[in-house]
Amino acid sequence: MARAKNVELSEYERKRQENIAKTQALLRNLEMEAAQAGLGPTGKAKASTTSKPKPKKPAPKKIKEEENAPRRTSSRLKGIVADSEVAKRKAEDESTAIRDADRAKRQRISGAFNFSDIVVAGKDWNKSGNFLSIGPAAPYERTFDFDDVKETTDKELRALRERMSGLQLWEDFEPNEIKITPERIYSMALHPTTEKPLVFAGDKLGNLGICDASQKVAEVKVEDDEDADGEGPTITTLKPHTRTIHTFQFSPHDSNALYSASYDSTVRKLDLAKGVAVEVYAPSDANEDAPLSGLEISKDDPNMLYFSTLSGQFGIYDMRTPSEKAAGLQTFQLSDKKIGGFSLHPLHPHLVATASLDRTLKIWDLRKMTGKEDGRVPALFGEHTSKLSVSHAAFNSAGQVATASYDDTIKIHNLGNCADWKAGVTLDEAEMEPSAVIPHNNQTGRWVTILRAQWQQFPQDNVQRFCIGNMNRFVDIYTGKGQQLAQLGGEGITAVPAVAKFHPTLDWVAAGTGSGKLCLWM
Repeated sequence: MARAKNVELSEYERKRQENIAKTQALLRNLEMEAAQAGLGPTGKAKASTTSKPKPKKPAPKKIKEEENAPRRTSSRLKGIVADSEVAKRKAEDESTAIRDADRAKRQRISGAFNFSDIVVAGKDWNKSGNFLSIGPAAPYERTFDFDDVKETTDKELRALRERMSGLQLWEDFEPNEIKITPERIYSMALHPTTEKPLVFAGDKLGNLGICDASQKVAEVKVEDDEDADGEGPTITTLKPHTRTIHTFQFSPHDSNALYSASYDSTVRKLDLAKGVAVEVYAPSDANEDAPLSGLEISKDDPNMLYFSTLSGQFGIYDMRTPSEKAAGLQTFQLSDKKIGGFSLHPLHPHLVATASLDRTLKIWDLRKMTGKEDGRVPALFGEHTSKLSVSHAAFNSAGQVATASYDDTIKIHNLGNCADWKAGVTLDEAEMEPSAVIPHNNQTGRWVTILRAQWQQFPQDNVQRFCIGNMNRFVDIYTGKGQQLAQLGGEGITAVPAVAKFHPTLDWVAAGTGSGKLCLWM
């Protein structure tokens, strides 16, 4: 038998053998220590002196939701050799599938989104109803036309509808030719004169535009200017304020005095005869920012100014008081949120109606105060809460209050004979319920001025009526009973005539748009 040859180990193999020996010795030591402690497989555990614990209920199995995204699979289990062409193709296919699935998750919905496929609170969409009762704006789509007038059986109502629906746009100029202000219109007024239509408009940047609507095309002179946009009526533009002109009012004691309230916290009086605008109210602190949302001049006293603010305050100011003194000023915090507008009762100016972002219409009595010191407020006569914010509240001479709300309604509240109300009396909830609720799209959004119902002050036929802008690019006219009289429109109206106003006595209606254009029906 041949002798075995001595094989000399390499340095690498020698170190490998040493590491194996060290590892085996370490494992033997660990097994011996575990056996001595009774933890090894041959050791006996000591009997426990405590009671045997109750077996735990098995935890419920979690059901994994199946994912539609593709998953990677094992090539080894499928018998695919690593680094082969088959393995490379498989890896590429899986990577492409995962990338496509991720892209599909982020992809926008380009087609129609069918609400009938949606389940709302466990109910089918068609059974649960829409979110809003009023649909979105549909430009130039009428909801009231001459067919509605012809079908009216009441003779008096039909005659009134025919008269109001017969109003025509200013025939000499189309609305897109009458840019009365540079920016979006927030306020409108028609001068009380019956000799000619004299229209005033205030815009977002404090500009005041004045248009004499008695002008004819032949009377208008256009300068020979290459940049001229074309013929249009002569417009006079002033800038009495530095910010939005929210409200206008002609003084009930002097038709040449036009009062304007602005977001720059001031009230100015424009004397039309003298052509001078003076400041009649501003906060005592020059740095105080208190944007005004409404103003009225008392019909009992030409020196008393009433105003509201976007911070929920209502103020009374005696204009005979020097501006540097605060003795003639009273302010009341009537709401924690914005007061969008207010109105004094034309015959009983101690009654005030306020509309607020807190969703309420409130009637206040200035004859009686409640609370102490800074908490003093007029007595609250009555209150009505809407589903969403109330934009404006307007009194008419019959004691009715019209409000426009973001719950897509116009409400008319018949408050009865206010002359019989005694100071301190409170109207209950039933008495504050509206006598008429008119569905109306009031969703103006960001670029359209808030819609407000504005009564005609002194209708010659004694039929109470108001006008309000329509999101379909019309102006709606309703009676105090909630009956629609007309839907005014016409050629050349390219934007919503959101700010609408009646002439105090005549059947003239002026409306302004977001582009500063004037619509005038006569």
